[in-house]
Amino acid sequence: MEIKNIIFDFGGVLMDWNPRYFFKDYFKDDEKMEYFLEHIAQDEWNIEQDRGRSLAEGTAIQIKKFPEWEKEIKAYYDNWTVMLKSDIPHHVAILRKLANTDYHLFGLTNWSAETFPYALENYDFFQLFDGKIVVSGTEKLIKPDPKIWHILLERYNLQAGESVFIDDNPKNIEAARSLGFHTIQINPDTDLKQELTDLGVKL
Repeated sequence: MEIKNIIFDFGGVLMDWNPRYFFKDYFKDDEKMEYFLEHIAQDEWNIEQDRGRSLAEGTAIQIKKFPEWEKEIKAYYDNWTVMLKSDIPHHVAILRKLANTDYHLFGLTNWSAETFPYALENYDFFQLFDGKIVVSGTEKLIKPDPKIWHILLERYNLQAGESVFIDDNPKNIEAARSLGFHTIQINPDTDLKQELTDLGVKL
């Protein structure tokens, strides 16, 4: 089946986001920082905001659990923009090339509905998607729940077999593959252009 659609995850694919970009200077102690990110402001907590819980509620819940870390927990979303360090230039360059072809571009991201508008306003390449972006925080669903891919397919009338899904998370790749998508998993050494070419995408 001919590929017509290219679907991008954002964090780790087009955007370089990491809480360490802020907390490294905040703590000036890597051991303490890693403890905080593993046990207090861990991924499982942050992902609930990506699932649609408000930042205020998420912050309050964690402060109640860990009152001695109140200052650090509040600092997490107060300094979220510092954690969004930059775009990932070599992948954005490929996105820009794809925008000049007949392929249709889509976004499917686990991202808080409250913080995503900042990225949208500050990085012009998001305009290349023409608003065809499914955001987990808005939908109240997160990858790897298959339902979020079904929203994408139904909303834009797509066929999984005509679509390439690009993500850095192996669980998301596995879920997409099980739904019939062609997939590319981004690792530090991935040559995205070559991977797309291997799937028959002409750049």
